[in-house]
Amino acid sequence: MARCATGISPATDRIIISAKVADKSRRPFQTGFKLLLWSLALDPMASFPHSRSQIEINDGSTLMGFKCGIVGLPNVGKSTLFNALTKTAAAQAANYPFCTIEPNTGEVAVPDARMQKLASIAGSKEIIPTRISFVDIAGLVRGASKGEGLGNKFLANIREVDAVVHVLRCFEDDDITHVEGRINPVGDAETIETELMLADLESLERRVEQTRKRATGKDKESLAQLPVMEAVIKLLNEGKPARLLLKTLGTDEIAVLKGLNLLTSHPVLYVCNVAEADAATGNEHTEAVAAMAKEQGAECVIISAAIEAEVAQLPEEEATEFLSALGLDEAGLDRLIRAGYHLLDLITYFTVGPKETRAWTIVRGTKAPQAAGVIHSDFERGFIRAFTISYDDYIAFKGEVGAKEAGKGRDEGKEYVVNDGDVIHFRFNT
Repeated sequence: MARCATGISPATDRIIISAKVADKSRRPFQTGFKLLLWSLALDPMASFPHSRSQIEINDGSTLMGFKCGIVGLPNVGKSTLFNALTKTAAAQAANYPFCTIEPNTGEVAVPDARMQKLASIAGSKEIIPTRISFVDIAGLVRGASKGEGLGNKFLANIREVDAVVHVLRCFEDDDITHVEGRINPVGDAETIETELMLADLESLERRVEQTRKRATGKDKESLAQLPVMEAVIKLLNEGKPARLLLKTLGTDEIAVLKGLNLLTSHPVLYVCNVAEADAATGNEHTEAVAAMAKEQGAECVIISAAIEAEVAQLPEEEATEFLSALGLDEAGLDRLIRAGYHLLDLITYFTVGPKETRAWTIVRGTKAPQAAGVIHSDFERGFIRAFTISYDDYIAFKGEVGAKEAGKGRDEGKEYVVNDGDVIHFRFNT
């Protein structure tokens, strides 16, 4: 068994893992060895003599951000928005229902102005943001829970996401048909929500009888599940989504609810797709959606998918000028991500060094060992401490050395709750 300790070499920004072999009968040159793991700010596998199946540093993919399922009725601008956000034409945006048949998935880097400042101070060669995964799910229609339109095939895709991005048509255009022949975004939202609730109700009613039988036999899992399932069924029968139950449940019950994998347990972000002229101010339709979102405790953003489609094709400087001319300070993607972060209660911490500045996303309230585990499970298992500098202090004192000299760097233990913007180096045993 090898006992390992790690340390950060400030000069090279390497994590140094020293392992000593417990068998002292071996010759001196066999009693110990040193492995250099280029981590946090350098190539994690550059000098590590193991395969990636044995040691794998998370590459900052969708695990570090969150996965959003884009839903809505046909012809509301779902695929146009998806194309713009992911800067691809993977989803065929066309003026007819069901043009998205198989769900398209795309990843988007999460914009964070702080990363550029951190990288500038550290002299990082590369900036690696966290990413969001968007799944463009086929347009649903009234009766989808019973197989209408493209039906149940697509409801399953929604179960796999962290949040539902519900695109609502808030623009008038006689050339673009509406599947129900009218512009009523609140009514559209209710149509989709009803289909999702019906699908959840059908799913639970199939499962609850078996759960009751197992609970009678004192099965522990069933005893925990049954009261939650019955509470959700009652709520759904009242025409209310499962996520509203989250406000009244304890931690263990919330875990049970999430384990049920219900369509209506996901948080919802309403996206009001407006005409270009309404992108900066909104309109009466967006006001109605905002009121509905407030009542539900949901998020709501106004975006013009048409504008986003144009911005996606422009160089950054031209895009900024284009948005400014329309009275917009930022792209719709930035507003969407900010709303999504708030909705899911996510924060970002950073690892910074000469090779790279990297962002890692965690849920607010995450403690240091679990935050370390986002990078690699070994970091969590063998966690010793986290050397931490706040973002503001890192910037104010021009980096790690200045922050240390000012007494702003600190070693945090297992109970430390990571704050948004923390710059962290982890030490761990393995």
